Amino acid sequence: MIEAAVAAVDPGAAVHRAVRRRGTVLRIGPHVYDLDRFKRVFVIGTGKAAAPMAQALEEILGGRVTGGLVSVKDGHTVPLRRVELVEAGHPLPDARGQRAAERILQISQEGRAGDLVLCVISGGGSALLPAPVEGVSLRDKTALTDLLLRSGATIQEVNAVRKHLSRLKGGQLAKAAAPAHLAVLVLSDVIGDPLDAIASGPAAPDPTTFADALGVIRRYAIETAIPSSALDHLRRGAAGKIPETPKPGDPVFGRVRTVIIGNNAHSARAAAAAAAHDGFRTLLLTTSLDGEAREAGRLFASLARGVQDAGLPFVSPACLLAGGETTVTVRGNGKGGRCQEFALSAGLSVAGRSEVVIAAFGTDGSDGPTDAAGALATGDTLARAEALGLDARAALARNDAYPFFHRLGDLLVTGPTNTNVNDLYVVLIGGRRRVTRTERR
Repeated sequence: MIEAAVAAVDPGAAVHRAVRRRGTVLRIGPHVYDLDRFKRVFVIGTGKAAAPMAQALEEILGGRVTGGLVSVKDGHTVPLRRVELVEAGHPLPDARGQRAAERILQISQEGRAGDLVLCVISGGGSALLPAPVEGVSLRDKTALTDLLLRSGATIQEVNAVRKHLSRLKGGQLAKAAAPAHLAVLVLSDVIGDPLDAIASGPAAPDPTTFADALGVIRRYAIETAIPSSALDHLRRGAAGKIPETPKPGDPVFGRVRTVIIGNNAHSARAAAAAAAHDGFRTLLLTTSLDGEAREAGRLFASLARGVQDAGLPFVSPACLLAGGETTVTVRGNGKGGRCQEFALSAGLSVAGRSEVVIAAFGTDGSDGPTDAAGALATGDTLARAEALGLDARAALARNDAYPFFHRLGDLLVTGPTNTNVNDLYVVLIGGRRRVTRTERR
């Protein structure tokens, strides 16, 4: 199921489906470009999937590509011929990412009316494209991002803050590229595919304000903990002393065309099809799962109990799936990620139940600051842990799921997948038998 989910959102294949060339005519989704009208064609971008996306554009355009640059997470590389590739830090930005952002900003600003700029964007792009505003250091911005993530802020809240401390995010890349034509290809890692939130929307109108960013800071009660340079900048912006990010209707978006080439729904449906093919009655519940990871894990455990105890929503063998992205409010000093915490919480709630497997998996191959993509839990996870002297409840309290599952051998480790469309959550219940066509209906 995991292999099917990842294959369905292969970035290169997604670009080839969305972008077609016949001679000098280039089609990107519903949009048509005559390559003979453009003096130069640049490819820029950011995100965990940016390298294979750029590679696909090179394959399609060949010698028409003048140059460009993409910024990717360490290890997420593929060979590129005409586009420069820079590896940088994620989830916390670093100096390499800042240098890449400066170069992308320069390429964008050099764009003219007779140029076509192709921009590839995928999950992780916010951290990989740091261009702090004047007066705010990368170190200060990194500290603020880390504090927001540890406080349990949603990705939308984190991005609202980052946009207003950046020279590229929140539509400012589009502003820099004008008057060039800007075609944007997006592999979405945000629930609902809001263009302003994916990689902090560098080429999309920004509906958030400085006041919204300050509201996030206050909501999580971190005003006294964040760097003073960042807080001062947000306050000056809210007071109208700094121009806002470009809003809907701004002329800078007149030549911007955006196409979403893949998202969590593509991935989750592929996993569901694989489960149904393997004989499970299958239901895709949602692709908008969010909230605290441990609460979501308990929810999935309750669904497993419902199948076993009451045959709801149907009897086993059953597979229930969801896509989305949960959060973790860090209260301990352990090591883990949202998917591992989800699985640990679920494992506690299905203890003793045979024929139950619950898994949480990050489609990018990384879960939090670990080398695991996620973890799986079964009805005997708790008993096996106790036999090894492991305390599951204490591990959950410390946000310490990684060493727990490492000792059990139940981490899901794939390495970088070079794609990123949120997470996949799966519960399998019951024996495996072939379901008839009538039953599946």
